[in-house]
Amino acid sequence: MFQPLSLFLGLRYTRARHGQRFTRFIQRVSLVGLVLGVAALIIVGSVMNGFEAELKNRILQVVPQLKITEQSRQQRGFADWQELISALPSTVGQRAVVPEVSSAGLLQGDQQLQAVSVQGVFPAAQDSAIQLQPLQQHLSAGAIDLTAGSYHVVLGYALAQQLGVWPGAKVRLIAAGGGIYTPLGLVPAQRLVTVAGVVRMQSEADQHLVIMHGADLARLLRLAQDQVTGVRYYFNDPFQALPAAEQLAAELDDRFRVQSWRESYGHLFDAVSMEKRMINLLLGLIIAVAAFNIVSSLMMVVQDKRSDIAILTTMGLAPHKVRRMIVMQGMTTGVIGCSMGLLLGILGSSYINPFISALGVDLSFAGPQGLPVVIDYGQVSATVIAALLLTFLATLFPAWRASRVLPAHALRYE
Repeated sequence: MFQPLSLFLGLRYTRARHGQRFTRFIQRVSLVGLVLGVAALIIVGSVMNGFEAELKNRILQVVPQLKITEQSRQQRGFADWQELISALPSTVGQRAVVPEVSSAGLLQGDQQLQAVSVQGVFPAAQDSAIQLQPLQQHLSAGAIDLTAGSYHVVLGYALAQQLGVWPGAKVRLIAAGGGIYTPLGLVPAQRLVTVAGVVRMQSEADQHLVIMHGADLARLLRLAQDQVTGVRYYFNDPFQALPAAEQLAAELDDRFRVQSWRESYGHLFDAVSMEKRMINLLLGLIIAVAAFNIVSSLMMVVQDKRSDIAILTTMGLAPHKVRRMIVMQGMTTGVIGCSMGLLLGILGSSYINPFISALGVDLSFAGPQGLPVVIDYGQVSATVIAALLLTFLATLFPAWRASRVLPAHALRYE
């Protein structure tokens, strides 16, 4: 079968078993480095993507992804929320817009107080199932019984454990809003509530999460009938709330305040993003070292094959074909290494939990499903392309040196 001369010679030098042993050793080391670097980047990147997805599911599904409230502190809410929802512009990725009543507060157990964020939901409202689904999915004890007038609450697991309360227990809820002034001073709004259920999101939301019926919380805050503190958005991807917040802030008037999850949890996701970049940088150094080894091995090949290159040049092989020959030899190592690393990375990401369990490592901290893994094939493709690009760049200097070999000097003592 016909092959270009440069490709034929490059593959022949790659497969050659004669020559310096140290040169072949360096070539194998660079191949192994590429395999390990590409595989490690794919596996670690997939696990980090999984942890980021878990954070989005466990935190941003129960806290407001985006909400619209009154800008004025004198106006603690609005009663015309139905008209507001119908008048709001549609945003990309929007799943639902629901009313909510929310307030900061304190939850008093038998022996201690704990600062909490109280969210009032309306189970009978349109699209409320989207709001209740993550609570049902992560229910740990009791039930999601949020009937108007019952003053039932659902707590996060860490909060319930800290206060020592479980379904059926009575706790005192003190709301930041709704206080009244008396001759003795400000008396905060407070009431005994019953713990109906406990949800375990396995995130920091468990430490301050309190869910109750919106009508009960509005009554506690002394809001007017049918009045809510704001409306809340849900998106297909919580990250879509960020451009949506900019869009709504530009289109709504000064009466409204638009808040996204970034104001409360942006630091957490920024830390995860920074950690991903640093890990990718550190693992990318493995590929860089492998590329440096390719430079070393090709320079040794050029030095070892000076006579052969000189003979080929005297027989009419053009300098650009000599360069192409060395590039082909280096790229052969790169393609084989990246292909093996890609296969190993995909298999390792798919079967990492059984493999780690077989080693006897305890994965209980990650939940019953083990380490979360999300394989982003766009990210995988970028990793492989970057490795191939580094390999190509590593071949350029040895190829240029090979094309500069002078036959008269190389064959002087032949």
